[in-house]
Amino acid sequence: MRLNAVLVACVFALQAATAATEDPSKFLSEISIGGEGGWDYLSIDPAARRLYVTHSTKIVVLDLDTDAVVGEIADTPGVHGFAIAPELALGFSSNGKEAKVSVVDLKTLTTIAKIKTDENPDAILYEPARQEVYTFNGRGKSATVFEAKTGKVVATIPLPGKPEFAVADSKAGFVYCNIEDRNAVVVLTAQTHEIAATWPIAPGESASGMAIDLAHHRLFLGCENQLMLMMDSTNGKVISSVHIDKNVDANAFDPVTQLAFSSNGEGSVTIAHEDSPGKLTPVQELKTEPGARTMALDPQSHRIYLAAAKFEPMPSPAPGASSQRPAIVSSTLRILVYGPEK
Repeated sequence: MRLNAVLVACVFALQAATAATEDPSKFLSEISIGGEGGWDYLSIDPAARRLYVTHSTKIVVLDLDTDAVVGEIADTPGVHGFAIAPELALGFSSNGKEAKVSVVDLKTLTTIAKIKTDENPDAILYEPARQEVYTFNGRGKSATVFEAKTGKVVATIPLPGKPEFAVADSKAGFVYCNIEDRNAVVVLTAQTHEIAATWPIAPGESASGMAIDLAHHRLFLGCENQLMLMMDSTNGKVISSVHIDKNVDANAFDPVTQLAFSSNGEGSVTIAHEDSPGKLTPVQELKTEPGARTMALDPQSHRIYLAAAKFEPMPSPAPGASSQRPAIVSSTLRILVYGPEK
């Protein structure tokens, strides 16, 4: 009996060691979207098994179980993000070019109202405890807050700089947002809609993506100077960091696997494991495609989804012109799917 127990223990130890050396994510499939124009955030409704892909003037809706396009949400000029209120069967798109939010019936995919915001609403989130929607307005340097059910604007919060991505901790009563041009995170109080704290992110610079580990009170910030930070969401202390590739945009965190993801436009996703609330360890540099920098995580399948397209050659810069981006090749937008093997 004792020998058998030792053998079983050895087998489990070998399996654990093997699993630790295996890459957690592999390329699984791609889903064709096509059409014209660029894209921004991707959003997932895990319960409804839907993926929402913002795409220029519309949002393309995919079924996560069949990898099929199942509908579109029209009339979202310059759309950046899409927030989901599943218990209300409503979605909310931040339409940057018209400084409005579309309120969408998720059952019919029709727009039932539009809410005015400050200039260039970009990131958007739904805070379920108070059933409120926040838009983070890039050129407006503010956050607009409105009631999800009624569309009534309840606050406009001035911010100290250009806001980027944001997350909410409803139990703690806070909303966290990156201030990209100030190398800072602001903490907003959900009850009073006021700034409770502003935290520097050094050694990080110019954070864009943000994700949260609610159980351990950790924020994950994707920074322009090729760092993914792990920050204590109770006091703003930077606990740990890992090196990432260039041109980060989005971050995600899987509470089951304890993996944090950074999608980098250089053509990779950096994957790190939260070994403990004090330690973040890189485990994989997943190769994707250049330009694939926006991402969403499905917590049920543990897959990540990235938008990608083909690009024309980079044009020669005109004298005195600001930096340019290459044009997107028509009808090449698609979603790349990575995760554990089926």
